[in-house]
Amino acid sequence: MNQETSSFCTQLHCDLLVIGGGINGAGIARDAAGRGLKVILCEKDDLAAHTSSASSKLIHGGLRYLEYYEFSLVRKALQEREDLMRIAPQLIRPMRFVMPYVKGLRPRWVLRAGLFLYDHLARRDLLPGSESCLLQESEVGRGLKPELQHGFLYSDAWVDDARLVVLNVMDAQQRGAQILTRTRCDHLEARDGRWIARLSQQLNAAEHPRDGYVQTASIEVDAACVVNATGAWVADLQNRSHLSASQTSVSNAPNAPNTAQQKIRLVKGSHIVVNRLFTHSHAYIFQHPDGRIVFAIPYEKDYTLIGTTDLDYLGAPEQFKAEISKEEVVYLCGLSNQYFEQQISIKDVVWSYAGVRPLADDGRSDSKSVTRDYRLEFDTSNAPILHVFGGKITTYRRLAEDALSLISGALSCSAKAWTKATLLPGGDLLSPTADNQNVLHRQDFIQACCKRYAWAPQAWVERLASSYGTHIHTILEGCATESDLGAPVLPGLYPCEIEYLLKHEFAQTAQDILWRRTKLGLHLERDAGVILERWLAQHHSAGSL
Repeated sequence: MNQETSSFCTQLHCDLLVIGGGINGAGIARDAAGRGLKVILCEKDDLAAHTSSASSKLIHGGLRYLEYYEFSLVRKALQEREDLMRIAPQLIRPMRFVMPYVKGLRPRWVLRAGLFLYDHLARRDLLPGSESCLLQESEVGRGLKPELQHGFLYSDAWVDDARLVVLNVMDAQQRGAQILTRTRCDHLEARDGRWIARLSQQLNAAEHPRDGYVQTASIEVDAACVVNATGAWVADLQNRSHLSASQTSVSNAPNAPNTAQQKIRLVKGSHIVVNRLFTHSHAYIFQHPDGRIVFAIPYEKDYTLIGTTDLDYLGAPEQFKAEISKEEVVYLCGLSNQYFEQQISIKDVVWSYAGVRPLADDGRSDSKSVTRDYRLEFDTSNAPILHVFGGKITTYRRLAEDALSLISGALSCSAKAWTKATLLPGGDLLSPTADNQNVLHRQDFIQACCKRYAWAPQAWVERLASSYGTHIHTILEGCATESDLGAPVLPGLYPCEIEYLLKHEFAQTAQDILWRRTKLGLHLERDAGVILERWLAQHHSAGSL
C-alpha cells in the first residue's frame, strides 16, 4: 500500500479559500478573484474530476421541473441559459430537442402547456420557440418507431461540462487566484476569527522518485473566509470543521427549512454511450412510464449519449465511487428501445459514466423530484464559512453571485457583480464582448480557422476551434506547416496541444487529457492512456503518478 510523506511546508494567506474544484467552486473562485479578493482554490483531485464532468452535458431550464411547480428555478435557469451561451460561445451551442408524444403518458395538452410556459418564463433572444411536428414527415422522425406520429420541438443548449469548469478556473487564475489541484484539505480550524487550513498536495511523479510512496507537500493556509464547495462531500467537511449551530442562511429552494444543519441528499445519475442511433443534429427527450425523463443526445459525432437515471446513493463519503450498475444500463437500453427502431443492449454500450449529485434535500420521497436548486448556508459564529448545497451546472454562475453577496460583507468587499457580461477565456470568437455575435456566428469562426490553418488536418482544426475558441491560436503559435506539429502522440493528438493543456489548463495525467480536457479517449484504442502516460513521463515534468 502506498504511503504518503510530506516533503516541506508552505504557508499562504488569502481572503478566500475555496475548497472544491467542481463547477460551483470554480465559479465562486472566478467571481471572487474578479472582485479583487485574494483567492486560493484547492481540489483533492483534478478539476471536474467527479460530478461536474458526469452531467448530461446540457445547459437547460429544466422542462420537467415545471411538473413540480419549480417556476422560480426554471425561470432562473432559462435566464442563465442565454447568458452562458454569450460568455462561453465556444463551449455552449444551441440544440433543438424532439419530444415524441406517447399515448397513455403525459397528455398532449400538458406537453403543449408546459412548452408554452418554457418559452415565456424568461426572455429568449438566441433560441427559437417550441412547435408541434409530424414525426414521420420530418427528418427527426427517421429512426423512431412508426407508431410515434406526433411530437414537439423546443430549444435548449449543449455544453462541454468539464471544459466549462476549467475555463472558469483559468479565468480565476488570470485574475490573481492561486489554483492548487490534487491538494486535499486535511484539517480546518477556526482561530481568532480566521480559518487555518492544513492541505496536502500530491507532487508530480516526474519531479520526484517513485519508490513505493506518494510524496506530498504540506501547505498551511490562513484565510479570512472559507467556501465549502466540495459537492458530495459538503456535509462531511461541514461536520469536520466543528462549527457551532449559529448560522445565517439563504435559500433558493422552495420550502427550505431554516435549520442549523442543512440536509443533503445524494442522487446518482448514470449515462451510457452507444454508436449513433440517428444522423441529424437534434436531440430527443423521452418519457418513461415511471415518470422519469431521459435524453438521447448526439455526442462526439459518432455516438449517442443516453441518460440519466435518478437513484438514491447510500455510500459513505469516504467511499464515494460512482459507477453505473447493470440494472441502470438495462433500464436506459430498454427506454431507448421503446422509441428507436434500432434496438440496443448491454453489448452495444461503448462507454458509460455516473456521478453523485449533492442535492439539497427538500423532503420529497422520490429521488427524481428532489429540487435541483441550491442552498447557501453562511456561518459566522467562529469564522466566516459558506457551505454550498445542491445546484445544477446551468445555474452555477448565479450561485456564485449569490455566494459573493453573502460573503462580501465579511471580507469588506464592495465590488459589484461582473461575470454576466464577461467572456470566459477563448470566447472572443468574432467580438471581444459577451454579445450575440459570437453565439450566432460560431460556425463562421470555425470555418475561418480551417482556412487559416488549411495546412493542418481539417477535422483536427475543427475540434480545436470548437473546444478552445481563440486559444487555438495559442496552441498553434509558431506552426506554419503540418511538419511543425511533429509526430502525433496518438491519432488526433499532437504535442502542441498536450503542452498547452499542461501549461494552461492544469492537466497532469492521461486521464485528465483524454477524458476531461478532451473526449479523445472515446475515439482511441484502449491502450491510448498507457501510451500517453509513457510520453508524459518521457517528455514533460508534469507527468502523472
